Amino acid sequence: MLDGRQRHDWSIAASLMAVIANTNRDPKRSRRLKPSDFDPFAQRSRPVKVGVSVLKDVFIDGKFPPHAKEVHG
Repeated sequence: MLDGRQRHDWSIAASLMAVIANTNRDPKRSRRLKPSDFDPFAQRSRPVKVGVSVLKDVFIDGKFPPHAKEVHG
């Protein structure tokens, strides 16, 4: 319950920080900031780029890369 309260409070604070930062930024020199830029609980994931052969191995042949076997079982 405490974790949910912290997430909620941080989402509100992050939204306010984003508004303040965006009103004081130079639009020609910096990008628009989002609340997730300030929220420590926001999930920041980037897509992993892999070749077609890796996708074939995983989805067709059912083989996982060596480092993924520890995570997936």
